[in-house]
Amino acid sequence: MIVAQAALETRMLLRNGEQLLLTVVIPTLLLVLFSSVDIVDTGAGEAVDFLAPGVLALAVMSTAFTGQAIATGFERRYGVLKRLASSPLPRWGLMTAKTASVLVTEVLQVVLLTVIAFALGWSPHGDPGTVLLLLVVGTAAFSGLGLLMAGTLKAEATLAAANLVFLLLLVGGGVIVPLDRFPAGVRGVLELLPVSALSDGLRDVLQHGAGMPWGDLGILAVWAVVGLAAAGRFFRWE
Repeated sequence: MIVAQAALETRMLLRNGEQLLLTVVIPTLLLVLFSSVDIVDTGAGEAVDFLAPGVLALAVMSTAFTGQAIATGFERRYGVLKRLASSPLPRWGLMTAKTASVLVTEVLQVVLLTVIAFALGWSPHGDPGTVLLLLVVGTAAFSGLGLLMAGTLKAEATLAAANLVFLLLLVGGGVIVPLDRFPAGVRGVLELLPVSALSDGLRDVLQHGAGMPWGDLGILAVWAVVGLAAAGRFFRWE
């Protein structure tokens, strides 16, 4: 039942034009545009080496947080979650299926963006296992926050808030604009955001060939624990 529900969730996600815009089109356009045109000073080296890790972090956020929050919020509003909760599929099974759908979508995103980045001249370094761990913990962090928003706010408020957060973190999360371009006081706060931790951690590994970025991983782990615990405590099914 979980596999069938996960397959259904994935098909629905991939057929949704708005979700595809967030999960595929926008990250791809940002990667190609900012790698090809000298708009933002990304420091020494090729622009794509700086941008690719940040866009991968953005892709995770767009799927695990923004897309999942909006889709789940409207499912809750229209009573879909209430009906599914009364089906033979247990509630934990439904959440597992949604998580599996997010992971499948992220795999497709990562493959697509990696191929495009290689075509643009990307030269990644570091341990793939470290990258995978960062992506998984980052997914848990964003998923918890997305479910918390979807399970506590009205659908329209979730739609507006999720898109607003996406835009704000795109600008101030170190995805496209390096965090060292911000004032020191502001930068200290921005570095604690999950998308900043994920993009910085991925950049340390993929651009600079560093080992495990324990500080960034710790920030993501805290967000994951707090977000998932709060979602489990406050999520309303109707």
